[in-house]
This record gives sequence, C-alpha cells and structure tokens, in this order.
Amino acid sequence: MEQTGSRDTRLRRKMSRLATGALAGLAATAAAVPAAADVLNVPQNWQMGMMPPHSEMAQNMVNFHNGLLWVITVITIFVGVLLLICIFRFNEKKNPNPSRTSHNTMLEVAWTVIPILILVGIAIPSFRLLREQVIIPEPDIVVKVTGHSWYWEYEYPEDQGGFSFISTMLDREEAEEIGQPYLLAVDNEMVVPVGANVAVQVTAQGVLHAFALPSFGVKMDAVPGRLNETWFRAEREGIYFGQCSELCGSGHAFMPIAVRVVSEEAYAEWLDEARAMFASVDDERQVASSD
Repeated sequence: MEQTGSRDTRLRRKMSRLATGALAGLAATAAAVPAAADVLNVPQNWQMGMMPPHSEMAQNMVNFHNGLLWVITVITIFVGVLLLICIFRFNEKKNPNPSRTSHNTMLEVAWTVIPILILVGIAIPSFRLLREQVIIPEPDIVVKVTGHSWYWEYEYPEDQGGFSFISTMLDREEAEEIGQPYLLAVDNEMVVPVGANVAVQVTAQGVLHAFALPSFGVKMDAVPGRLNETWFRAEREGIYFGQCSELCGSGHAFMPIAVRVVSEEAYAEWLDEARAMFASVDDERQVASSD
C-alpha cells in the first residue's frame, strides 16, 4: 500500500516536472508579464491587516471589515466609559446608601432598540456582500479545482482546450531559482485572463480541503463527492498566492495555490501551448501507470 502510494507520488512529481520544463519558458513569453509587474501577494514580516485586495469583491470585503472595526471600537469605548463611571461614581464609598430605583423605562427601551438598529445596519451590507459571493455572474471561464492529498489539480473545459494538470509545491532551491517565495511557489500555476469572470468549481478526493485566495476574496470548501462553486474577477496582471485553508492532514502546509493573471493575448497563447503540453503529459502518465 505504501509502496503504491510512493510510486504514485514519484510519478506525479515526474509528470509535473515534464510540464514545468516547457512551461518555464512559457511563463516568460506567453504570459508576457514583466517581473516588475508581478503582484506577489504574500505575507510580510510585521504586517497588519488583510492582504491588499485585487478584485472588486475582495475590496468590498476589506471595506466591510474596516467599517466594522470602527463600529466595534466606538461600542467598546462607550461601554468602557460607562463601566468606569459606574466604578468610580457609584461605588460603596461614595454611595453608602444605594439607590432603590428598580428600572427606567426610557433607558430600557434605548438599550434594547439601539443594539437592534446597530445589528440591522451591519446586516444590510453583510447580506449584500454575501449575495455578491454566492450569485455567480455569467462566467467567461470555468476551471474545476480538485484537492488531493496533498496537491491541487486544475481542469479546463473543452471550450478552453479540454486539458488538466496538477500543481505541486516547489522545493526551496527551485523556488529561489525563479525568485518566488518558498512554500507558496508551485510548478504549474492556474492561468486566467485579467478582467474575466472566472467560475471555480471546487471539489476534493479523499479528505476535506479549502481553496482560498485572499487577494480575490475567495475561500471555498473542497468536499469529496460535492461540487461547490465560487468566482472572482482579477483586476491586475500578476501572480497571486493562496493556500489550503482546511486542516487536511500531514501535508496541509505544503499545498499552496498560485494563480497567474495575464492579458487576453497571453492567455490565448498559453492555451495553445498548454493544450499540446498537458495532452502529451497525460499520455505519458497513462503509459507510465500501465507499467
């Protein structure tokens, strides 16, 4: 059983590297994204806040989050001030004879109605944002993403060439060689055109995973036997990183997500190259598997 798993892993890495060799040049030519223009949205030391958003939906999420921080701050300060007033003004030393007032109708109405109004004010933009996430617009591209233990597989439909490929994490030396961050760089990136509505169908084999791209405001559970769907529209060319966000097992930390956003022209060129490349890799994988 272990020998079979090891053989499959070696085969997967071998087939992936075959694709990587040809696509390394493709990333520099067909992708046509200058190195200076690459957006490497990765965490930085001492960084605070969320990743910079690069889609309208992600920007709306950040705005909603920042707005809630102000609401929470005001409420916290208000409640803190009330507590301090009660502590210093109505303590036993200053009030040896406590008030016998049982209740105040206006005060009770106020502290019931005001929180309701605050929650309604939060709920309206929250539901609007949720609707934007779950109602997927007419897609320009559909990509099926399957989480395996522990790597990702991307499948493009027939109208996009009808091919699939696997994406595995690069070793430290390989990542440093191409100038990308270790633990996030992959051999084969998911490639999409800028400004396109990309519908992502997410599923898994074996165990639960989660497909997460913070820069696009995307996080969707990958459940075996279930096909979930999310979407994004990238506003800028470059490379965007994410990771599996579900504790899926021993390889959880080693299945990053990388999406390269390119121009329409570069995407068309990439499709032509990818059709031929991954079709040949699939053929070699079938031959190797039969052996």
